[in-house]
Amino acid sequence: MLAHRNLFTLWLLLLLHVSGSAFKFNLFDRRRNPVLQEGTVRLFGGGVADGRVEIYHEGKWGTVCDDGWDLAEARVVCRQLGFPGAKSVDIGKDYGKASGPIWLDDLSCNGTENYLSTCAFTSWGTTDCSHKEDVGVLCEQSGSNVTGSDSPYLLDHSISLSDERGLLFDSTNGCDFSISVQSATGNTDEGGTPEVYGLTICAHKLILSQFPLFNASEEITGITVDVGHVCQPHFSSFIRYLYTRKVDVTFSSVQCLHWMAYTFGVKQLMEETGRLFTKILPEDASFHTQVSLYEYAAETGDFVLQENCIQYLAWNYQNLTTSPAWTRVSVGLFGSLLLRSDLVVPDEYFLLQTVESWITEKGNSTSWETQADLLSRVRFPMIPAEALYDLESNSSLYSTHRNMYREMVLKAFQFNVLLFSNLMSNPKFDREDEDYHPRIYTAEPWSIDLSHLQNRNMYHDMYYNQRDSTTATWLNTPVHNSLIFKSNTIRWEANVFKYQHECSNRGLRCESFPSVRLVPQNSLTKWSNILFRNRLLLMCQGKYVCQVQDFKNNMATLNGTPALTYPCPDDQYTYRFVVRPAYV
Repeated sequence: MLAHRNLFTLWLLLLLHVSGSAFKFNLFDRRRNPVLQEGTVRLFGGGVADGRVEIYHEGKWGTVCDDGWDLAEARVVCRQLGFPGAKSVDIGKDYGKASGPIWLDDLSCNGTENYLSTCAFTSWGTTDCSHKEDVGVLCEQSGSNVTGSDSPYLLDHSISLSDERGLLFDSTNGCDFSISVQSATGNTDEGGTPEVYGLTICAHKLILSQFPLFNASEEITGITVDVGHVCQPHFSSFIRYLYTRKVDVTFSSVQCLHWMAYTFGVKQLMEETGRLFTKILPEDASFHTQVSLYEYAAETGDFVLQENCIQYLAWNYQNLTTSPAWTRVSVGLFGSLLLRSDLVVPDEYFLLQTVESWITEKGNSTSWETQADLLSRVRFPMIPAEALYDLESNSSLYSTHRNMYREMVLKAFQFNVLLFSNLMSNPKFDREDEDYHPRIYTAEPWSIDLSHLQNRNMYHDMYYNQRDSTTATWLNTPVHNSLIFKSNTIRWEANVFKYQHECSNRGLRCESFPSVRLVPQNSLTKWSNILFRNRLLLMCQGKYVCQVQDFKNNMATLNGTPALTYPCPDDQYTYRFVVRPAYV
Protein backbone atom coordinates (compact mmCIF):
# COMPACT_ATOMS: atom_id res chain seq x y z
CA MET A 1 0.00 0.00 0.00
CA LEU A 2 0.96 3.61 -0.44
CA ALA A 3 0.52 3.89 3.31
CA HIS A 4 3.82 2.07 3.88
CA ARG A 5 5.66 4.49 1.60
CA ASN A 6 4.08 7.52 3.25
CA LEU A 7 4.86 6.25 6.74
CA PHE A 8 8.46 5.47 5.79
CA THR A 9 8.80 8.92 4.20
CA LEU A 10 7.45 10.53 7.35
CA TRP A 11 10.05 8.85 9.54
CA LEU A 12 12.79 9.94 7.14
CA LEU A 13 11.50 13.48 7.44
CA LEU A 14 11.89 13.33 11.16
CA LEU A 15 15.58 12.54 10.68
CA LEU A 16 16.26 15.88 8.95
CA HIS A 17 18.50 18.25 10.86
CA VAL A 18 20.67 21.23 9.97
CA SER A 19 24.24 22.06 10.89
CA GLY A 20 26.41 25.01 9.95
CA SER A 21 29.44 24.96 7.71
CA ALA A 22 31.57 27.98 8.45
CA PHE A 23 29.36 28.49 11.49
CA LYS A 24 28.35 25.25 13.18
CA PHE A 25 24.83 25.00 14.53
CA ASN A 26 22.23 22.33 15.11
CA LEU A 27 18.71 23.65 14.87
CA PHE A 28 16.58 20.61 15.46
CA ASP A 29 18.19 17.56 17.00
CA ARG A 30 15.10 15.33 16.99
CA ARG A 31 16.49 12.18 15.45
CA ARG A 32 14.09 9.29 15.37
CA ASN A 33 15.46 6.18 13.77
CA PRO A 34 12.91 4.13 11.84
CA VAL A 35 12.77 0.45 12.73
CA LEU A 36 14.05 -1.27 9.63
CA GLN A 37 12.81 -4.79 9.07
CA GLU A 38 14.63 -7.59 7.33
CA GLY A 39 13.90 -7.46 3.61
CA THR A 40 12.88 -3.78 3.50
CA VAL A 41 13.56 -2.26 0.07
CA ARG A 42 14.19 1.29 -1.08
CA LEU A 43 15.03 3.22 -4.24
CA PHE A 44 18.26 5.12 -3.84
CA GLY A 45 19.91 7.95 -5.77
CA GLY A 46 16.96 8.89 -7.98
CA GLY A 47 13.65 10.60 -7.37
CA VAL A 48 10.72 9.42 -5.29
CA ALA A 49 9.63 6.72 -7.74
CA ASP A 50 12.93 5.68 -9.32
CA GLY A 51 16.38 4.71 -8.21
CA ARG A 52 18.81 1.92 -7.53
CA VAL A 53 17.12 -1.05 -5.84
CA GLU A 54 18.55 -1.63 -2.37
CA ILE A 55 17.48 -4.19 0.22
CA TYR A 56 18.10 -4.39 3.97
CA HIS A 57 19.66 -7.59 5.33
CA GLU A 58 21.54 -8.37 8.54
CA GLY A 59 21.54 -4.72 9.58
CA LYS A 60 23.00 -3.37 6.35
CA TRP A 61 21.76 -1.96 3.05
CA GLY A 62 22.98 -3.68 -0.11
CA THR A 63 22.23 -3.69 -3.82
CA VAL A 64 20.74 -6.18 -6.30
CA CYS A 65 22.40 -7.44 -9.48
CA ASP A 66 20.53 -6.84 -12.74
CA ASP A 67 20.99 -10.40 -14.06
CA GLY A 68 17.66 -11.71 -15.33
CA TRP A 69 15.66 -8.64 -14.38
CA ASP A 70 12.48 -7.72 -16.22
CA LEU A 71 9.14 -6.10 -15.31
CA ALA A 72 8.11 -9.05 -13.10
CA GLU A 73 10.87 -8.29 -10.60
CA ALA A 74 10.29 -4.53 -10.94
CA ARG A 75 6.58 -4.97 -10.14
CA VAL A 76 7.45 -6.71 -6.89
CA VAL A 77 9.76 -3.88 -5.81
CA CYS A 78 7.19 -1.22 -6.69
CA ARG A 79 4.38 -3.16 -5.00
CA GLN A 80 6.43 -3.52 -1.82
CA LEU A 81 7.06 0.24 -1.82
CA GLY A 82 3.35 0.97 -2.27
CA PHE A 83 3.39 2.07 -5.92
CA PRO A 84 0.60 0.85 -8.22
CA GLY A 85 2.95 -0.64 -10.82
CA ALA A 86 6.31 -0.61 -12.58
CA LYS A 87 7.20 1.33 -15.71
CA SER A 88 10.66 0.04 -16.52
CA VAL A 89 13.87 -1.64 -15.39
CA ASP A 90 16.89 0.66 -15.49
CA ILE A 91 20.12 -1.18 -16.22
CA GLY A 92 23.44 0.65 -16.23
CA LYS A 93 21.99 3.96 -15.05
CA ASP A 94 24.23 6.00 -12.77
CA TYR A 95 22.55 6.56 -9.41
CA GLY A 96 25.75 7.61 -7.71
CA LYS A 97 28.36 5.54 -5.93
CA ALA A 98 26.96 2.34 -4.44
CA SER A 99 28.05 1.13 -1.04
CA GLY A 100 27.57 -2.06 0.86
CA PRO A 101 27.41 -5.63 -0.44
CA ILE A 102 25.49 -6.98 -3.42
CA TRP A 103 22.89 -8.95 -1.51
CA LEU A 104 20.88 -10.56 -4.32
CA ASP A 105 21.78 -12.13 -7.67
CA ASP A 106 20.02 -14.40 -10.18
CA LEU A 107 16.66 -13.23 -8.85
CA SER A 108 13.51 -14.79 -10.31
CA CYS A 109 10.04 -13.43 -9.43
CA ASN A 110 6.60 -14.34 -10.72
CA GLY A 111 5.56 -10.71 -10.38
CA THR A 112 2.80 -11.44 -7.86
CA GLU A 113 4.96 -11.57 -4.72
CA ASN A 114 4.49 -8.87 -2.09
CA TYR A 115 8.14 -8.83 -0.99
CA LEU A 116 11.32 -9.04 -3.04
CA SER A 117 12.98 -11.31 -0.51
CA THR A 118 10.34 -14.01 -1.14
CA CYS A 119 11.37 -14.40 -4.79
CA ALA A 120 13.79 -17.17 -5.76
CA PHE A 121 17.52 -16.32 -5.64
CA THR A 122 20.80 -18.11 -4.99
CA SER A 123 21.54 -17.01 -1.44
CA TRP A 124 22.19 -13.78 0.39
CA GLY A 125 25.47 -12.20 -0.71
CA THR A 126 26.31 -14.85 -3.31
CA THR A 127 27.11 -13.09 -6.60
CA ASP A 128 29.55 -12.74 -9.47
CA CYS A 129 28.43 -9.14 -10.23
CA SER A 130 30.04 -5.78 -9.59
CA HIS A 131 28.28 -2.59 -8.56
CA LYS A 132 28.27 -1.53 -12.22
CA GLU A 133 25.51 -4.12 -12.62
CA ASP A 134 23.29 -2.81 -9.83
CA VAL A 135 19.70 -2.70 -11.03
CA GLY A 136 17.35 0.27 -10.88
CA VAL A 137 13.61 0.56 -11.46
CA LEU A 138 11.08 3.24 -12.33
CA CYS A 139 7.70 2.83 -10.61
CA GLU A 140 4.34 4.17 -11.67
CA GLN A 141 2.97 6.96 -9.52
CA SER A 142 -0.51 7.23 -11.02
CA GLY A 143 -3.60 5.21 -10.20
CA SER A 144 -3.13 5.03 -6.44
CA ASN A 145 -6.03 3.71 -4.42
CA VAL A 146 -6.88 7.13 -3.03
CA THR A 147 -5.20 10.09 -4.62
CA GLY A 148 -5.51 8.86 -8.19
CA SER A 149 -2.19 10.35 -9.32
CA ASP A 150 0.91 12.12 -8.17
CA SER A 151 0.24 15.05 -10.46
CA PRO A 152 1.69 18.36 -9.28
CA TYR A 153 -0.34 20.89 -7.32
CA LEU A 154 0.90 24.42 -7.93
CA LEU A 155 1.36 26.57 -4.84
CA ASP A 156 1.66 30.16 -6.02
CA HIS A 157 2.53 32.80 -3.42
CA SER A 158 4.43 34.80 -6.01
CA ILE A 159 5.46 38.41 -5.66
CA SER A 160 6.80 40.95 -8.14
CA LEU A 161 9.90 39.86 -10.02
CA SER A 162 9.36 36.24 -8.97
CA ASP A 163 10.09 34.88 -12.46
CA GLU A 164 13.24 36.97 -12.68
CA ARG A 165 14.34 35.63 -9.31
CA GLY A 166 13.74 32.12 -10.61
CA LEU A 167 16.00 32.78 -13.56
CA LEU A 168 18.63 34.13 -11.19
CA PHE A 169 18.49 30.95 -9.11
CA ASP A 170 18.67 28.73 -12.20
CA SER A 171 21.67 30.60 -13.64
CA THR A 172 23.66 30.66 -10.34
CA ASN A 173 25.15 33.97 -11.51
CA GLY A 174 26.60 35.97 -8.64
CA CYS A 175 25.78 33.36 -6.02
CA ASP A 176 27.62 33.91 -2.76
CA PHE A 177 26.19 31.27 -0.44
CA SER A 178 26.72 27.53 -0.70
CA ILE A 179 24.25 24.96 0.62
CA SER A 180 25.70 21.47 0.83
CA VAL A 181 22.89 18.92 0.98
CA GLN A 182 23.96 15.54 2.30
CA SER A 183 22.12 12.25 2.73
CA ALA A 184 23.29 9.22 4.66
CA THR A 185 23.31 5.96 2.74
CA GLY A 186 22.54 3.94 5.85
CA ASN A 187 25.87 2.13 5.66
CA THR A 188 29.32 2.83 7.06
CA ASP A 189 32.79 2.55 5.59
CA GLU A 190 35.49 0.24 6.90
CA GLY A 191 36.39 2.76 9.59
CA GLY A 192 32.84 2.91 10.88
CA THR A 193 32.14 6.40 9.46
CA PRO A 194 28.60 6.84 8.04
CA GLU A 195 28.66 7.07 4.26
CA VAL A 196 26.91 10.05 2.66
CA TYR A 197 26.19 11.35 -0.79
CA GLY A 198 25.14 14.86 -1.64
CA LEU A 199 24.75 17.86 -3.90
CA THR A 200 25.68 21.53 -3.66
CA ILE A 201 23.23 24.38 -4.26
CA CYS A 202 24.57 27.81 -5.11
CA ALA A 203 22.36 30.57 -3.66
CA HIS A 204 22.33 34.28 -2.80
CA LYS A 205 22.59 35.75 0.66
CA LEU A 206 20.25 38.60 -0.25
CA ILE A 207 17.43 36.11 -0.81
CA LEU A 208 18.20 33.79 2.08
CA SER A 209 18.69 36.64 4.55
CA GLN A 210 14.88 36.93 4.64
CA PHE A 211 14.92 33.63 6.54
CA PRO A 212 17.15 33.98 9.62
CA LEU A 213 17.45 30.25 10.21
CA PHE A 214 19.75 29.97 7.17
CA ASN A 215 22.18 32.21 9.06
CA ALA A 216 23.18 33.79 5.74
CA SER A 217 25.10 36.62 7.40
CA GLU A 218 28.04 38.48 5.93
CA GLU A 219 30.70 36.33 7.60
CA ILE A 220 29.05 32.98 6.81
CA THR A 221 29.72 31.51 3.37
CA GLY A 222 27.61 28.38 3.51
CA ILE A 223 25.90 25.67 5.51
CA THR A 224 25.57 21.92 5.42
CA VAL A 225 22.12 20.34 5.59
CA ASP A 226 21.66 16.64 6.34
CA VAL A 227 18.48 15.30 4.73
CA GLY A 228 16.98 11.84 4.38
CA HIS A 229 17.65 10.50 0.88
CA VAL A 230 13.95 10.59 -0.02
CA CYS A 231 13.88 14.35 0.56
CA GLN A 232 17.14 15.27 -1.12
CA PRO A 233 15.65 15.52 -4.67
CA HIS A 234 13.19 18.14 -3.39
CA PHE A 235 15.61 20.44 -1.59
CA SER A 236 16.50 22.41 -4.71
CA SER A 237 12.78 23.00 -5.38
CA PHE A 238 12.43 24.29 -1.84
CA ILE A 239 15.28 26.78 -2.28
CA ARG A 240 13.84 27.89 -5.62
CA TYR A 241 10.51 28.55 -3.89
CA LEU A 242 12.29 31.06 -1.65
CA TYR A 243 13.17 32.98 -4.82
CA THR A 244 9.88 32.70 -6.71
CA ARG A 245 7.22 31.83 -4.09
CA LYS A 246 6.05 29.15 -6.51
CA VAL A 247 6.48 25.39 -6.31
CA ASP A 248 4.86 22.30 -7.81
CA VAL A 249 3.94 20.02 -4.92
CA THR A 250 3.12 16.34 -5.37
CA PHE A 251 1.85 13.95 -2.76
CA SER A 252 5.30 12.38 -2.91
CA SER A 253 7.08 15.64 -2.08
CA VAL A 254 4.61 17.30 0.28
CA GLN A 255 6.05 15.83 3.49
CA CYS A 256 9.59 16.85 2.57
CA LEU A 257 8.59 20.39 1.64
CA HIS A 258 6.54 20.78 4.81
CA TRP A 259 9.45 19.75 7.03
CA MET A 260 11.89 21.98 5.16
CA ALA A 261 9.49 24.92 5.50
CA TYR A 262 9.16 24.26 9.23
CA THR A 263 12.91 23.85 9.71
CA PHE A 264 13.74 27.15 8.02
CA GLY A 265 10.73 29.13 9.22
CA VAL A 266 8.89 29.49 5.89
CA LYS A 267 5.45 29.76 7.46
CA GLN A 268 3.26 30.24 4.38
CA LEU A 269 4.68 27.22 2.58
CA MET A 270 4.36 25.16 5.75
CA GLU A 271 0.66 26.04 6.12
CA GLU A 272 -0.21 25.36 2.48
CA THR A 273 1.60 22.04 2.28
CA GLY A 274 0.03 21.07 5.61
CA ARG A 275 -3.42 21.33 4.01
CA LEU A 276 -2.44 18.88 1.29
CA PHE A 277 -1.89 16.10 3.84
CA THR A 278 -5.65 15.50 3.88
CA LYS A 279 -5.21 13.68 0.55
CA ILE A 280 -3.01 10.96 2.03
CA LEU A 281 -4.65 10.42 5.41
CA PRO A 282 -7.04 7.66 4.22
CA GLU A 283 -4.23 5.64 2.66
CA ASP A 284 -3.06 3.93 5.84
CA ALA A 285 -5.56 1.44 7.26
CA SER A 286 -3.12 0.70 10.09
CA PHE A 287 -3.45 4.34 11.30
CA HIS A 288 0.28 4.58 12.03
CA THR A 289 0.60 7.44 9.53
CA GLN A 290 -2.31 9.44 10.95
CA VAL A 291 -1.11 9.06 14.55
CA SER A 292 2.48 9.92 13.58
CA LEU A 293 1.33 12.92 11.55
CA TYR A 294 -0.68 14.24 14.49
CA GLU A 295 2.36 14.07 16.77
CA TYR A 296 4.50 15.59 14.02
CA ALA A 297 1.98 18.43 13.60
CA ALA A 298 1.99 19.06 17.34
CA GLU A 299 5.80 19.14 17.32
CA THR A 300 5.97 21.59 14.42
CA GLY A 301 3.10 23.75 15.66
CA ASP A 302 1.07 23.26 12.48
CA PHE A 303 -2.44 23.60 13.90
CA VAL A 304 -4.15 23.14 10.52
CA LEU A 305 -2.45 19.78 9.99
CA GLN A 306 -3.11 18.88 13.61
CA GLU A 307 -6.84 19.56 13.20
CA ASN A 308 -7.01 17.60 9.93
CA CYS A 309 -5.42 14.58 11.57
CA ILE A 310 -7.59 14.63 14.67
CA GLN A 311 -10.73 15.19 12.60
CA TYR A 312 -9.97 12.13 10.47
CA LEU A 313 -9.26 10.08 13.60
CA ALA A 314 -12.50 11.30 15.21
CA TRP A 315 -14.58 10.41 12.15
CA ASN A 316 -12.93 6.99 11.94
CA TYR A 317 -12.56 6.34 15.64
CA GLN A 318 -14.06 2.85 15.56
CA ASN A 319 -11.49 1.67 12.99
CA LEU A 320 -8.72 3.31 15.02
CA THR A 321 -9.61 1.26 18.11
CA THR A 322 -9.05 -2.00 16.23
CA SER A 323 -5.91 -0.87 14.39
CA PRO A 324 -2.25 -1.67 15.17
CA ALA A 325 -1.73 2.00 16.08
CA TRP A 326 -4.32 1.98 18.88
CA THR A 327 -1.81 1.37 21.67
CA ARG A 328 0.45 4.10 20.23
CA VAL A 329 -2.17 6.81 20.73
CA SER A 330 -0.75 9.30 23.23
CA VAL A 331 -2.62 10.65 26.25
CA GLY A 332 -2.73 14.08 24.63
CA LEU A 333 -4.20 12.81 21.39
CA PHE A 334 -6.68 10.55 23.17
CA GLY A 335 -7.82 13.37 25.42
CA SER A 336 -8.36 15.64 22.42
CA LEU A 337 -10.46 12.98 20.68
CA LEU A 338 -12.68 12.53 23.74
CA LEU A 339 -13.53 16.24 23.76
CA ARG A 340 -14.99 16.21 20.26
CA SER A 341 -18.68 16.20 19.42
CA ASP A 342 -17.95 14.99 15.88
CA LEU A 343 -16.58 11.70 17.23
CA VAL A 344 -18.29 8.95 15.20
CA VAL A 345 -19.08 5.94 17.42
CA PRO A 346 -21.87 3.37 17.65
CA ASP A 347 -22.93 4.84 21.01
CA GLU A 348 -21.45 6.40 24.14
CA TYR A 349 -21.19 3.08 25.94
CA PHE A 350 -18.95 1.79 23.14
CA LEU A 351 -16.77 4.86 23.72
CA LEU A 352 -16.56 4.17 27.46
CA GLN A 353 -15.51 0.59 26.75
CA THR A 354 -12.70 1.74 24.45
CA VAL A 355 -11.46 4.23 27.04
CA GLU A 356 -11.37 1.48 29.66
CA SER A 357 -9.60 -0.93 27.31
CA TRP A 358 -6.99 1.71 26.35
CA ILE A 359 -6.30 2.46 30.02
CA THR A 360 -6.08 -1.25 30.82
CA GLU A 361 -3.65 -1.89 27.96
CA LYS A 362 -1.44 0.99 29.11
CA GLY A 363 -1.32 -0.47 32.62
CA ASN A 364 0.79 1.42 35.11
CA SER A 365 2.10 3.84 32.48
CA THR A 366 -0.91 6.11 33.06
CA SER A 367 -1.43 7.65 36.48
CA TRP A 368 -4.67 7.45 38.44
CA GLU A 369 -5.21 11.17 37.78
CA THR A 370 -4.74 10.71 34.02
CA GLN A 371 -7.18 7.80 33.99
CA ALA A 372 -9.78 9.83 35.88
CA ASP A 373 -9.34 12.78 33.50
CA LEU A 374 -9.91 10.59 30.44
CA LEU A 375 -12.93 8.85 31.96
CA SER A 376 -14.44 12.21 32.91
CA ARG A 377 -14.57 13.13 29.21
CA VAL A 378 -17.04 10.31 28.52
CA ARG A 379 -20.57 11.72 28.30
CA PHE A 380 -22.30 9.41 30.78
CA PRO A 381 -25.80 10.92 30.28
CA MET A 382 -25.57 9.83 26.64
CA ILE A 383 -24.93 6.18 27.56
CA PRO A 384 -28.02 4.05 26.78
CA ALA A 385 -30.03 3.48 29.96
CA GLU A 386 -29.86 -0.31 29.71
CA ALA A 387 -26.04 -0.14 29.73
CA LEU A 388 -26.07 2.14 32.79
CA TYR A 389 -27.94 -0.47 34.83
CA ASP A 390 -25.21 -3.06 34.38
CA LEU A 391 -22.24 -0.70 34.38
CA GLU A 392 -20.91 -1.61 37.82
CA SER A 393 -20.66 -5.32 36.98
CA ASN A 394 -19.43 -4.84 33.40
CA SER A 395 -16.86 -2.08 33.90
CA SER A 396 -13.22 -3.06 34.32
CA LEU A 397 -12.35 0.20 36.12
CA TYR A 398 -15.45 0.79 38.24
CA SER A 399 -13.81 -0.32 41.47
CA THR A 400 -10.68 1.76 40.79
CA HIS A 401 -12.69 4.95 40.21
CA ARG A 402 -15.80 4.09 42.21
CA ASN A 403 -16.68 7.58 43.44
CA MET A 404 -16.39 9.17 40.01
CA TYR A 405 -18.44 6.41 38.37
CA ARG A 406 -21.19 6.72 40.97
CA GLU A 407 -21.36 10.48 40.53
CA MET A 408 -21.48 10.27 36.73
CA VAL A 409 -24.02 7.42 36.71
CA LEU A 410 -26.30 9.39 39.04
CA LYS A 411 -26.02 12.38 36.71
CA ALA A 412 -26.89 10.11 33.79
CA PHE A 413 -29.94 8.56 35.53
CA GLN A 414 -31.29 12.01 36.38
CA PHE A 415 -30.99 13.05 32.76
CA ASN A 416 -32.73 9.86 31.60
CA VAL A 417 -35.80 10.13 33.84
CA LEU A 418 -36.39 13.87 34.33
CA LEU A 419 -38.04 16.23 31.90
CA PHE A 420 -35.95 19.08 30.57
CA SER A 421 -38.13 21.58 32.46
CA ASN A 422 -37.39 19.77 35.74
CA LEU A 423 -33.68 19.76 35.02
CA MET A 424 -33.71 23.50 34.38
CA SER A 425 -34.76 24.10 38.00
CA ASN A 426 -31.75 22.14 39.22
CA PRO A 427 -28.84 24.56 39.90
CA LYS A 428 -26.38 21.77 39.02
CA PHE A 429 -27.82 21.42 35.53
CA ASP A 430 -26.01 23.38 32.84
CA ARG A 431 -27.65 23.14 29.43
CA GLU A 432 -24.30 24.01 27.82
CA ASP A 433 -22.57 21.07 29.50
CA GLU A 434 -21.22 18.83 26.71
CA ASP A 435 -22.25 15.77 28.75
CA TYR A 436 -25.85 16.45 27.73
CA HIS A 437 -25.16 16.70 24.00
CA PRO A 438 -24.76 13.75 21.63
CA ARG A 439 -21.82 12.86 19.47
CA ILE A 440 -22.45 11.17 16.10
CA TYR A 441 -24.00 7.81 17.04
CA THR A 442 -24.31 5.20 14.30
CA ALA A 443 -25.94 2.35 16.22
CA GLU A 444 -29.65 1.59 15.84
CA PRO A 445 -32.01 3.32 15.91
CA TRP A 446 -30.10 6.56 15.28
CA SER A 447 -28.74 5.96 11.79
CA ILE A 448 -29.36 4.20 8.51
CA ASP A 449 -27.43 3.64 5.28
CA LEU A 450 -28.54 4.49 1.78
CA SER A 451 -26.34 3.25 -1.05
CA HIS A 452 -24.86 5.80 -3.45
CA LEU A 453 -25.56 3.18 -6.11
CA GLN A 454 -29.32 2.84 -6.34
CA ASN A 455 -29.78 -0.80 -5.45
CA ARG A 456 -33.27 -1.61 -4.25
CA ASN A 457 -32.26 -4.88 -2.60
CA MET A 458 -29.23 -3.66 -0.70
CA TYR A 459 -30.88 -2.12 2.34
CA HIS A 460 -33.83 -2.95 4.56
CA ASP A 461 -37.02 -0.93 4.01
CA MET A 462 -35.63 0.88 0.95
CA TYR A 463 -38.02 2.27 -1.63
CA TYR A 464 -37.26 3.01 -5.28
CA ASN A 465 -39.66 5.29 -7.16
CA GLN A 466 -39.54 4.25 -10.81
CA ARG A 467 -41.41 7.40 -11.89
CA ASP A 468 -38.71 9.82 -10.79
CA SER A 469 -35.82 7.36 -10.01
CA THR A 470 -35.66 8.62 -6.41
CA THR A 471 -34.11 6.29 -3.84
CA ALA A 472 -35.59 6.51 -0.35
CA THR A 473 -35.59 4.72 2.96
CA TRP A 474 -37.12 5.30 6.38
CA LEU A 475 -36.04 5.02 9.96
CA ASN A 476 -37.87 5.42 13.24
CA THR A 477 -36.12 7.06 16.18
CA PRO A 478 -37.18 8.17 19.65
CA VAL A 479 -37.72 11.90 20.02
CA HIS A 480 -34.68 11.95 22.30
CA ASN A 481 -32.23 9.33 23.55
CA SER A 482 -33.16 9.81 27.23
CA LEU A 483 -35.29 7.02 28.65
CA ILE A 484 -38.35 9.17 29.31
CA PHE A 485 -38.87 9.71 25.55
CA LYS A 486 -38.32 6.10 24.51
CA SER A 487 -42.00 5.51 23.58
CA ASN A 488 -42.30 8.78 21.61
CA THR A 489 -40.99 8.15 18.10
CA ILE A 490 -40.44 10.07 14.90
CA ARG A 491 -40.45 8.58 11.42
CA TRP A 492 -37.83 10.01 9.08
CA GLU A 493 -37.61 9.74 5.30
CA ALA A 494 -34.14 9.74 3.72
CA ASN A 495 -33.74 10.54 0.00
CA VAL A 496 -30.96 10.78 -2.55
CA PHE A 497 -31.59 13.06 -5.56
CA LYS A 498 -29.28 12.74 -8.54
CA TYR A 499 -31.17 14.83 -11.12
CA GLN A 500 -33.15 18.07 -11.19
CA HIS A 501 -36.49 16.43 -12.11
CA GLU A 502 -36.29 14.28 -8.97
CA CYS A 503 -36.25 17.42 -6.84
CA SER A 504 -38.85 19.24 -8.96
CA ASN A 505 -41.30 16.36 -8.68
CA ARG A 506 -41.17 16.80 -4.92
CA GLY A 507 -41.52 20.55 -5.03
CA LEU A 508 -37.90 20.99 -4.00
CA ARG A 509 -35.09 23.16 -5.33
CA CYS A 510 -31.71 21.44 -5.32
CA GLU A 511 -28.65 23.63 -5.77
CA SER A 512 -26.34 20.84 -6.95
CA PHE A 513 -26.22 17.09 -7.36
CA PRO A 514 -26.19 14.70 -5.73
CA SER A 515 -28.44 16.20 -3.04
CA VAL A 516 -29.79 14.33 -0.06
CA ARG A 517 -32.70 14.96 2.27
CA LEU A 518 -33.62 13.76 5.76
CA VAL A 519 -37.09 14.97 6.68
CA PRO A 520 -39.39 14.09 9.61
CA GLN A 521 -42.77 12.60 8.76
CA ASN A 522 -44.23 13.74 12.11
CA SER A 523 -44.78 17.27 13.34
CA LEU A 524 -42.01 18.48 15.64
CA THR A 525 -43.83 21.50 17.02
CA LYS A 526 -44.70 19.76 20.32
CA TRP A 527 -41.00 19.09 20.93
CA SER A 528 -39.91 22.74 21.04
CA ASN A 529 -37.15 22.04 23.58
CA ILE A 530 -35.45 19.50 21.33
CA LEU A 531 -33.30 20.50 18.36
CA PHE A 532 -32.24 17.95 15.75
CA ARG A 533 -28.67 18.53 14.60
CA ASN A 534 -28.63 15.69 12.09
CA ARG A 535 -25.55 14.66 10.11
CA LEU A 536 -24.79 13.00 6.79
CA LEU A 537 -21.79 10.65 6.74
CA LEU A 538 -20.15 9.58 3.51
CA MET A 539 -18.53 6.18 3.92
CA CYS A 540 -15.91 5.52 1.24
CA GLN A 541 -16.01 1.96 -0.10
CA GLY A 542 -17.34 0.91 3.30
CA LYS A 543 -13.84 1.50 4.73
CA TYR A 544 -13.66 5.01 6.16
CA VAL A 545 -15.65 8.21 6.66
CA CYS A 546 -14.53 10.74 4.09
CA GLN A 547 -17.08 13.48 4.81
CA VAL A 548 -19.42 14.62 7.58
CA GLN A 549 -21.99 17.20 6.57
CA ASP A 550 -24.76 19.18 8.25
CA PHE A 551 -28.32 19.37 7.02
CA LYS A 552 -29.77 22.80 6.27
CA ASN A 553 -33.55 22.87 6.10
CA ASN A 554 -33.43 19.07 5.97
CA MET A 555 -31.18 19.17 2.85
CA ALA A 556 -27.47 18.53 2.26
CA THR A 557 -25.74 19.06 -1.07
CA LEU A 558 -22.48 17.72 -2.46
CA ASN A 559 -20.53 19.10 -5.36
CA GLY A 560 -18.70 15.87 -6.18
CA THR A 561 -15.28 14.62 -5.18
CA PRO A 562 -13.55 18.04 -4.83
CA ALA A 563 -15.99 18.86 -2.03
CA LEU A 564 -15.02 15.82 0.01
CA THR A 565 -12.82 16.49 3.03
CA TYR A 566 -10.88 13.29 2.34
CA PRO A 567 -10.69 11.71 -1.14
CA CYS A 568 -12.79 8.74 -2.21
CA PRO A 569 -11.87 6.95 -5.47
CA ASP A 570 -14.54 7.13 -8.17
CA ASP A 571 -17.12 8.47 -5.69
CA GLN A 572 -17.61 4.95 -4.35
CA TYR A 573 -19.28 6.04 -1.17
CA THR A 574 -22.35 5.13 0.87
CA TYR A 575 -24.64 7.62 2.57
CA ARG A 576 -25.30 7.19 6.26
CA PHE A 577 -27.98 9.40 7.79
CA VAL A 578 -27.63 10.12 11.52
CA VAL A 579 -30.35 11.64 13.72
CA ARG A 580 -28.98 13.70 16.63
CA PRO A 581 -31.54 15.16 19.06
CA ALA A 582 -30.35 17.54 21.78
CA TYR A 583 -32.00 19.61 24.50
CA VAL A 584 -31.83 23.36 23.89
